[in-house]
Formats: sequence, structure tokens, C-alpha cells
Amino acid sequence: MNHLQLIKSILLGQLKGCRALLELLQKEKECLIHFKTDEIEKLSKEKDTLLLKLKLYEDERIRLINDFKDANTLEDDITLERLYEMTGDEELIKLRTELRSLLQSIHELNGINRVLIERSLQYLHQTTDFFKSMGLEITPDSGLLCKEA
Repeated sequence: MNHLQLIKSILLGQLKGCRALLELLQKEKECLIHFKTDEIEKLSKEKDTLLLKLKLYEDERIRLINDFKDANTLEDDITLERLYEMTGDEELIKLRTELRSLLQSIHELNGINRVLIERSLQYLHQTTDFFKSMGLEITPDSGLLCKEA
């Protein structure tokens, strides 16, 4: 397989991973809205694993583009758009466009989830403060309420 085919293969892997991440973020949003803490924790672990895979894909893509650059004795940095201009491979533009669109969607949904998390934390702090004002305290290890002495 030549450099270009390998790069496109990595891009397809990144697209698949980004679609999966977007799906996880959508599930996370629903869990945050309905305050399903067990599911949120499970999704968080899945996201961590997926983000690690995406990082590996990105590192490999960068390595392959640098190999392409070296093999063609190029000086400038190579973007996907520049790679398309050099090769004329229409699939590169399609993959780039899809990837950019997915990344934008991920960015937007991640922002929404960040707001939901902040609101949930604010709610928890207010609830904890309320219990403290009533002379009750939530113990960190049990999650149960206990009466202060």
C-alpha cells in the first residue's frame, strides 16, 4: 500500500472513531439530563478508551504525512487540502470535509455537555449546602446522611 492509501485508511479510522465519540456524547447528554450517574461513569470510561484510539490514529496520520513529505522531498507542512492539491485525489477532500463536520459537531455537543455538568455540580453543591444548613452532612465514603453532633 502506498502512502496515500495508508493516509486514507487512517482517515477512515478517524472518521469511524469520531462518529463513535459523537454517539457517546449524545448518550452522555441524555444521561446528564436524566442524572443517570452509573451510566455517566460507564460512558466516561468508554470515552477515555476511544480518545486514546483517536490519539493513536492522529499520531499515525502525522507520521504517514511526514513519510509522504520525506519521500517527495517537500519542505512545507502538508495539510489534507495541500495533499489533495498535490495528488488530485477527490476522496481526500471528501474525508477532510466529513472529518471537519464531525469535529465541529463533537465540539458543539461537548460544550452542551459541559454546561449540563456544571449545572449538575451546582445543584449538588446547593443540595449539600442545604443539608449542612439543616445540621446534616453527607459522608464522603458512604454517601449517607448523618446527624452532626
